[in-house]
Amino acid sequence: SRRNTIVQVCATHQVVELRIPPNPSVWADSEQLERHMAMTTLQHTRVVGSTRVPRSTRVPRGTSRVHGKCQSRRRVLQVLAQDFPTPDLDTPRNANYQEAKALSKKIADLSKGTESKTVAIVGGGLAGLSCAKYLVDAGHKPILLERNRMLGGKVSAWQDEDGDWIETGLHIFFGAYPNMMNLFKELDIEDRLQWKEHTMTFAMQQIPGDFTSFSFPPNLPAPFNMAYAILTNDKMLTWPEKIQTGVPLLPMLINGQDYVDAQDELSVSEWMEKNGMPKRISDELFIAMGKALDFIDPDKLSMAVVLTAMNRFLNETHGSKTAFLDGNQPDRLCAPLKEYIEARGGEVRVNSPLKAIELNPDNSVKGFRLTGADGKPGPLVEADVYVSAMPVDIMKLMCPDPWRQMPFFSQLSELEGIPVINVHLWFDRKLTAPDSLVFSRSPLLSVYADMSSACKEYYSEERSMLELVFAPCSVAAGADRNWIAASDEDIVEATLKELERLFPLEIAADGSMAKLRKFAVVKTPRSVYAAIPGRNKFRPSQETPVGNFVLAGDYTSQKFLGSMEGAVLSGKLAAEVIADRAAGHPTQGVKAVHPSVASAESVVAA
Repeated sequence: SRRNTIVQVCATHQVVELRIPPNPSVWADSEQLERHMAMTTLQHTRVVGSTRVPRSTRVPRGTSRVHGKCQSRRRVLQVLAQDFPTPDLDTPRNANYQEAKALSKKIADLSKGTESKTVAIVGGGLAGLSCAKYLVDAGHKPILLERNRMLGGKVSAWQDEDGDWIETGLHIFFGAYPNMMNLFKELDIEDRLQWKEHTMTFAMQQIPGDFTSFSFPPNLPAPFNMAYAILTNDKMLTWPEKIQTGVPLLPMLINGQDYVDAQDELSVSEWMEKNGMPKRISDELFIAMGKALDFIDPDKLSMAVVLTAMNRFLNETHGSKTAFLDGNQPDRLCAPLKEYIEARGGEVRVNSPLKAIELNPDNSVKGFRLTGADGKPGPLVEADVYVSAMPVDIMKLMCPDPWRQMPFFSQLSELEGIPVINVHLWFDRKLTAPDSLVFSRSPLLSVYADMSSACKEYYSEERSMLELVFAPCSVAAGADRNWIAASDEDIVEATLKELERLFPLEIAADGSMAKLRKFAVVKTPRSVYAAIPGRNKFRPSQETPVGNFVLAGDYTSQKFLGSMEGAVLSGKLAAEVIADRAAGHPTQGVKAVHPSVASAESVVAA
């Protein structure tokens, strides 16, 4: 049987419900689609069938299951779910963790003898929640306003009619996320992270059904553990290719972040060509990394993104070690943040969509006007300070007209979110998927995980639920078509064809092997900012030229990527600006606008 769930459209001003037009050609006009999608996330669930498959037929022919192992003629792969000890990140050698820890302490210390300020924050994703959390630490009162009925933004999730959780994205926590790791510790929820074996697992393109891993030895510090992992893997790169990969990275090891930042003007492909690296290295390694980091192909991705990740992995012993949250994000991460904020005098309000940012005559913020009944103007939320923790595309839409003439805000036109699709597939049997994040190295798929093994709440010994990142999904990002405009059936069909290569003994696109019980497709037309070459210079500071207005969001200027870590850090930095000002301390100031923006403004004005 087939039954469609109602599609929830999360618009800027309100939350409404409608059904998707059955004909995807309705969205054939890409400009019309982009205008609509800039403010929308489409969520689809389809139930394909619920017939229970007899236990004896759940293992594909040629494969036997013995004590949690799948043994086939091709390979033996462990599928038992297994967690590993929490890594010790709080060490003197881990400079990024110590820096994040020191910033938390500094903000908390600013609460002493400081007049409490009321701060209105619009946006209940990780940036807004982080900002509110650190504001209460500093003794202030945040009022967090979230347009939806649930918190989380890009990490939001909801339950379908069967009680299964549908997640906006597949979210993985890295040891190289120092502010996120400090946040878990400060909330006393570190035990909710399920750490996996320190490996990076890739599907082998040339050998369908085979995987290879870069294994990091537990007792070897960085960068030697990564060197060992690369040198001992002989499946992906030859020895000459390993040397060709390693030598161009030496300037990064010597000059650090300064070298990384300087590469932002080059795409991954341009950087490789400049350094004489063969295309096969891109095919084997950088395509997978680029799609995982920013949902985009390497010829369009800034090299600074890849180098930022590699710099963390090379310099932090546990930087590339991954963890899964032990359950859904709203209950296991967002709820503790909400409780923490409210227990210390802050407010968290859902179903509070913003209609307009209203200004005083001097262009400072007068208040946040909410949307009332029937879309009419609702109440005005007034505060001492105001924070936008909205995504960059929504901030551009909501930017007041007088601000649009200011170079600081007009530079936001150089930034926009990139589309991504998250796919959930529920199968009638257990697949031999590794208990870890897997880089699929597929033209259509980025990374995936079997959440029935990786996550306690979703755990099942009998049936797999794969969660996959479908990317790139727009022509601009490197796809061959606009997948955002495609039907969910087309997306799932294409996904199954790719999985047929990854699991040739278990999955067939025609459904003759493992049966697909149901699926869900979540489209996010504008996700993290598109990190194409040359964007870093346009990323604004948290502090703005408007005295009582501050920005947060992973697109703002901070040294991490458009990621959960970047969102948490941006909110923390926004809170620092407010706390420093309230205490009468100097701030970092407003980041200078790139001359190209200022000169463009002059031409327009003339």
